[in-house]
Amino acid sequence: MSEPIVCAARPAALEAPGGLESPAEAPGTGGTRERRRRRSWRRVAYGGAGILLALGVWQVAALVIGDPVTLPTVSGTVRELLHYLTHPYPESQGKTLVEDALISTGRILAGFGLGTVAGLVLGAAMAGVRVVRELADPLIAVMRPLPPIAFIPLLVVWFGIGETSKVALLFFGVLPVITIATLGALDAVPAELVNASRSLGASHFHTMVHVRLRAAVPGVITGMRIAMGGAWTSIIAAEMIAATGGVGFLILQAGNYLQTPLIFSGIIVIAVLGFAFDGLLRLLLRAADPTTRHS
Repeated sequence: MSEPIVCAARPAALEAPGGLESPAEAPGTGGTRERRRRRSWRRVAYGGAGILLALGVWQVAALVIGDPVTLPTVSGTVRELLHYLTHPYPESQGKTLVEDALISTGRILAGFGLGTVAGLVLGAAMAGVRVVRELADPLIAVMRPLPPIAFIPLLVVWFGIGETSKVALLFFGVLPVITIATLGALDAVPAELVNASRSLGASHFHTMVHVRLRAAVPGVITGMRIAMGGAWTSIIAAEMIAATGGVGFLILQAGNYLQTPLIFSGIIVIAVLGFAFDGLLRLLLRAADPTTRHS
């Protein structure tokens, strides 16, 4: 007598590709995604409400003061902003707001990019080689508290008022921040990951590039966000002191002629550009570390 054949039901987890349950089909996932979506929209709504409240306070304060030189109205500032987006200031030999914004953005991209690459390399070298760490650590500790704008006169003497001095200023401002962020992120990588890589035959260099640096990416990007804010502060100050173009130069020229609405227009442009760059870095952080996607 043959034994009865028992046909076990196929586990539902095997229905998904790779034999694992699809995240979209997991119980409760839809509700969680919907809650996260509502939370995101709520943050956007609250942020927009906060901006509208600040603009309302600004408008009321300007009407109460009644002096556009001291504090222009929101509507007056918007008119100036829209006008000088396409018209140069000063009229005879100046540039438009768009052109000045592009000049400042180009300087940021060059100086910030070079400083970030150098900081990554130096931070990785300090984390991987003890001698490099002991040699560079005192220098980074000395450079970090120094305000970059203190070097502007020296850089002008060395490189003149051209683009080289602006890029060098940003480079020296970004380098310590990225170096410290990289070093801290690499030191925070669990030792188990490093030991597992080494036990499988990976070299120190391979472990650094493919294990430690990959695990440290979220911390490095956070350091980049901090350095980006300092970079905008430095470049605007440099353009006010030694430049012939850029948003900082425009703000200085507007201040010399008491064009307060144009000053506020330049500040708004800086805020928009800074917000855009920070948003790009936030997207990069979310791509590198999915756990921050809804944080």
